[in-house]
Formats: sequence, structure tokens, C-alpha cells
Amino acid sequence: MYVVILAGGSGTRFWPVSRTARPKQLISVTDGPTMLQRTVERILPLKPKRVLVITNRLQAAETERQLAGYRASVPVDVIAEPVGRNTAPAVGLAATIIAAHDLEGVMAVLPADHYIRDDQGLRQSLQLAANSARNGWLMTLGIVPTSPETGYGYLEADMSLRGLGPFPVTRFVEKPDRATALAYLEAGTYFWNSGMFVWRADTILAEIGCYMPELAAQLERMTFGDVWDLADLSGQIADIYAAIGGQSIDYGVMEQSERVQMVPADIGWSDVGSWSALPEVTELDAQGTVVANCSSYVNIDSSGCIVSGNGNVVATVGVRDLIVVATGDAVLVCPKDRAQDVKKVVEQLAAQGLENYL
Repeated sequence: MYVVILAGGSGTRFWPVSRTARPKQLISVTDGPTMLQRTVERILPLKPKRVLVITNRLQAAETERQLAGYRASVPVDVIAEPVGRNTAPAVGLAATIIAAHDLEGVMAVLPADHYIRDDQGLRQSLQLAANSARNGWLMTLGIVPTSPETGYGYLEADMSLRGLGPFPVTRFVEKPDRATALAYLEAGTYFWNSGMFVWRADTILAEIGCYMPELAAQLERMTFGDVWDLADLSGQIADIYAAIGGQSIDYGVMEQSERVQMVPADIGWSDVGSWSALPEVTELDAQGTVVANCSSYVNIDSSGCIVSGNGNVVATVGVRDLIVVATGDAVLVCPKDRAQDVKKVVEQLAAQGLENYL
């Protein structure tokens, strides 16, 4: 199996820790390895043929630095997009590269910035999906929902056939309101859309050709040598990206294809979309507070907070349910229920010309 890691996101909801050159996937929002590094580490036991990391040119140097230590275990290629074009071009580019050297190669596509508690469960789900992918199916992992979540898209599966799957996907559903999400949870046939896929390179390229012919026409222009060497592809990639628009692989292919199946995955998954998601993915102290990257934390009559200190001492006194994030040049304080609005801070900084803080 080849593993393709999509690592080009901006992660604006994790400002001030997340910056343009070090977005969410390139930081540790708790402690220890970065999210990109954790993604690589959890797939190493699968012994992938290669790992292809698709990132942005602004983040390529830091991505290379963070992945250097893994090259002793697996070949790693970092591919820098000249500009973001969403996931369909990134997937198509990776599939084109793989197909040029291994036409029927099976590729797993994983976001770089997701949290997964059960790494072994993920690997088992990927292997099960790969078995069907070899027979020409477009496989996706559907996360078994644990709550009526309104922030995720959903998959509806035809579960009339008994067994553990895979199951045909009958439709993709946008983020629902709470009443609809509750109905989905009770129905038992809806799953969170994880954005994790497994397919053969030639299969996804054929489907891109069917449903996204303009993208396919550009990808077909690429030429390769006999040896796996991506050093000379930057000019070709720049020409392709200048000629195409942005589109997600979900909209562009998955929601239209008749070859989509799903493997249910109960693996403790979260997309860690904002600071308020940290209680889902890390330990809480006795006061229900998340403490990350602090040399010391002093808590006086505070509870339910999220505190990140960039190696500093942080103290809170008499506060509840706050996000407190300190870096070398910025401090963020906001209620946990306003975590999604942190992206507005980034927008305001840009509007005020304060790019140094971005």
C-alpha cells in the first residue's frame, strides 16, 4: 500500500500557535509529536511502499524537517503545491505519480491533522478497505458516530446485507442541524465522513476522468522518467495548478460515483477542528482542564479551561471554561463556546496588515 497524506491546511482556528508556515498539522496541540508526525507513525506498522505528503510551498521546508527522521523506515516524498486547490487536485496528482510507476497500486489517503485514539483499529480498517479497493472500489472510512454531531458531514450506508462490511454508500450528507443529526444517530445507518479513502491509483484516475474531465486532461500531460524521482516535477505541477480550479474529491468524485463503499470504523476519531476539541483527545486534570506545553500551570479556583503555554508558566484565578493560549508574541483568551470564532482574529489581523502575527 502507498500512503498519501494531505498536509496543506491552514489551521486558522488554532491561532496563535498555528501560523502560515506552521499550521495545525505541523504543531503539537497537546504534547509530543506534531499531528503530521503522529499520522506517519500510526501507519508505519503497515510497512507502506512509500509515503507521499502533499503540502503547500510555504510549509514544504518545515514539513521536510519534521519528516526527515522517518526516511530510515520508509521512503517519504514531500510534494509542494504552488497554490491550494482543495483535495481533488492533490489526490489526482498523487494518483498520477503512483500510477506512472505502479498502475494498480493501492493508495490510502489520510488527512495529516486528525486525531485517532485506536491506531491499530485504523490499520485494520485500512487493510479491510484495501481488499475491496483491489477489486476496483472507491473505499472510504465511515466513523461510527457517538453523538448527534452537527459539525461533520455524514455518509448513509446500505446495511441491508449482514456482516461487518464494507457497505455501499447511498449518499453523502452535508452538516445537519441537531434534530437531523439526532435522527441519523438513532437510525444506525449514518456515519461521520472521515475524509479517509483507499483505492487503486488507476481506479480513482478513471473516475476523475469521468466526473472531472478538465482536471484529468491536465494530469494526463505529466511525464515521468523510469526512476522514482520527483525532483523535476515542480514545473509540471505549477503549469497544471495554474490551469485548474479548486474542488474537493468529495464533491468532484465521491458524491457522483457509483463505485463507493464504506468500512465502518470505531477508532476514537476527531478532526480536532478548534481549541475546544482538545478535551476529546487528551487527558483532563482534576478540575477538568486541558494543560498543554506549559512548564508549570498554577490553578487557583479555576475549572474547565484549555491552557497552552508555549513552555511558559501559566496561572489562572477564578475562571471557568476559558481558552488561554500564550506564545512568544501573542496571547489568546476566549470562552470555549466561541472557539470557532478564532478564525475571525486571523481575518482581522490580516485586514489590519499585521502579517507578522500570521
